[in-house]
Amino acid sequence: MNNLPKVSIITICFNSAATIADTLDSVRNQSYQSIEHIIVDGCSTDATLDIIQSKWHNGMVLKSEKDHGLYDALNKGLKMCSGDIIGILHSDDHLANPQVIETIVGFFEQDKTIEAVSSSIEIFKPGKLSKPYRVYKATNFKVWQFRIGIQPPHPGFFFHKNAITKVGYFNSSYKISGDFDWLLRAILKEKINVKYSNYVSVNMLDGGVSSSGLNSKKLMNKENQRILKAHGIYSNSFLMYLKYLFKIFQLRY
Repeated sequence: MNNLPKVSIITICFNSAATIADTLDSVRNQSYQSIEHIIVDGCSTDATLDIIQSKWHNGMVLKSEKDHGLYDALNKGLKMCSGDIIGILHSDDHLANPQVIETIVGFFEQDKTIEAVSSSIEIFKPGKLSKPYRVYKATNFKVWQFRIGIQPPHPGFFFHKNAITKVGYFNSSYKISGDFDWLLRAILKEKINVKYSNYVSVNMLDGGVSSSGLNSKKLMNKENQRILKAHGIYSNSFLMYLKYLFKIFQLRY
């Protein structure tokens, strides 16, 4: 195991007491041993920090300070990483099973040219955690879909640290679509070598910043259009809303 890559998992949190215990446990219970779990807290005022302390182990690193939004916090986490492979696990999501990191590392080890692994995610409704209501298969993503605001399932995207050198950090001027911008730069502009897999790596809780209401969707679509324009890719409001048709095919009622 000592000769295998070290993996850094970044978790951003703020007042996440209701969900973060499952997030922390899902990392701690991994079969793969060489993992550092970097937690960037935005000065939570609830029991989040107490829960983190109660789950503490030697693989954890904590920074708790004010930030300037989600992507500023993620950039702090990226700069703290010492691992060879990096993944982002939000504080209301968790790794799908104890073999996730071992499996993801296996993909990188099988093909040394791989710079990122895009794995699949299952999405659950709050309070209904026995069965996912949506499954986003990474292999269903096509590069042209960036034009209509679709990106690979970002919670299931693991990348080699060298990708940061190519792609750079998150653009913290975006409130909700910094991951869309980063993935577009990585895949479409820098053309990093991505392996797409239907292996489910993350169980995601619905209701995050990009899916919590009509106003969030409007802001996301507006920022996505701004991002596409900045990269010389034509789109419009109609095209942005086409992506919701694709989500219908992810439903598993």
